[in-house]
Amino acid sequence: MPFLHEAKILIAISGGLDSVMLVHLCHQLKLNITLAHCNFNLRGAESDTDETFVIALANQLDLEIFTQHFDTENHAKQQKLSIQMAARELRYNWFSDLAEDLKFDYILTAHHADDNLETVLINLTRGTGLNGLIGIPEVNGNIVRPLLPFSREELEMYASDNRIEWREDSSNTSDKYLRNKLRHHVIPVLKETNPELLSNFRQTISNLKDTVDIVDDGIKAFTENAVEGETDNYIQFKISEFKELSNPKAYLYELFSGYGFSEWNDVTNLLDAQSGKQLFSKTHRLLKDRNHLILTEIPSESLNSFEIRENDLHFNMPLGQLVFEKADTPIKTDSTSIFVDKDTLTFPLNLRQWQEGDVFYPSGMDGKKKLSKYFKDEKLSLVDKENIWLLCSKGAIVWVIGKRGDERFKVRDKTTNIVQITLDSN
Repeated sequence: MPFLHEAKILIAISGGLDSVMLVHLCHQLKLNITLAHCNFNLRGAESDTDETFVIALANQLDLEIFTQHFDTENHAKQQKLSIQMAARELRYNWFSDLAEDLKFDYILTAHHADDNLETVLINLTRGTGLNGLIGIPEVNGNIVRPLLPFSREELEMYASDNRIEWREDSSNTSDKYLRNKLRHHVIPVLKETNPELLSNFRQTISNLKDTVDIVDDGIKAFTENAVEGETDNYIQFKISEFKELSNPKAYLYELFSGYGFSEWNDVTNLLDAQSGKQLFSKTHRLLKDRNHLILTEIPSESLNSFEIRENDLHFNMPLGQLVFEKADTPIKTDSTSIFVDKDTLTFPLNLRQWQEGDVFYPSGMDGKKKLSKYFKDEKLSLVDKENIWLLCSKGAIVWVIGKRGDERFKVRDKTTNIVQITLDSN
């Protein structure tokens, strides 16, 4: 990997064979490396001894090292994760923070060929597609895994020949975790049956990656026709494009599996479902809206109502920034700006999301109108409606932000105190 020679590198080191070997090899190549060690406090004194070992190794090689302690069990309980997943989340979040704060170009981890085989077998037991069968990527963003071509046996031989010491994690001997069960009981049988297992596995991975490239090209071409709209809030797909396919489920899988969806019969049935039908993953929602499937991220819980005081000339909100400016005379406006009679406003103003039953008096019209009817006339999608915000004064709607002002607050001939309110979404 020639690109590593000019890079500033952070190496994740546990003290085990794999990461110790990675450190020694990178040091021999005179790469610009710094070490990072996680103490997950899961094995008592053994965890502390691992930390002592990696600090001593860093001193021996004259390398800088960062160490971090985690309350892994508490994090797993709070986030409702397995211990393994909690440890993974904690370490990668910390590595990412270090890389961002200290300007590391790459984070190196010591996964090797046996790890890759275990990962593919785990994916197989859980059900997977092509991407799950190609295993661990050598380069994934700024995460690089240089040892993937090598087996653990090769690493052990090199370490033995060069008298390199490492630490053994006692938890690796336990069959508590699926990965260890495969490592101790399944893979040895496969290797005994076929001594060329890892070599053949590497060739299979290479062949599958070629197939993935073909699939990716097909998905890209399909997406160019199927995506009808895309914003920061959603991606909108034409259902008609899926229905022209001989196997729409396969395309739905390739498009949406990365967003956490897994019930593919339910996703496929969404194509013929009634408008408004929704499916949820942990992070995203897939919505049937008339002739479209709309993919949105599930927002984290946040306030949906804010107060704006009279001296708040600039106010940040989910759609952008509201800017309040005194004006001498109203000019022609568009959807991002309105002029109102300030004397009709009562501060603090209220900024909130719309609710079923809301009514306003559309500017330029006589009488009131339900917002739900207004949205229907404007042909807004369900996602569009969810992103509507209202500026209100004493409960009365002043502006359906980005859409239309209210007749009751507009500038008239006798108005002497004019304020321009603008939505700046940049």
